[in-house]
Amino acid sequence: MDIHVGDELIMKKPHPCGDNRFSVLRVGMDFKIRCLKCGREVMVPRRKAEHNIRKIVRS
Repeated sequence: MDIHVGDELIMKKPHPCGDNRFSVLRVGMDFKIRCLKCGREVMVPRRKAEHNIRKIVRS
């Protein structure tokens, strides 16, 4: 899957704050993503993140 820093990800499952849109901060074996509603940063393993992506919005 082709994901770059700065892309916006729309995930299948929402963050506990209620939003399902995240911004990509770092790409590698793990993704560092930031919730666009509350600003919380989360590290997610690549395999789990790629499985839960519904849509990629290029910036």
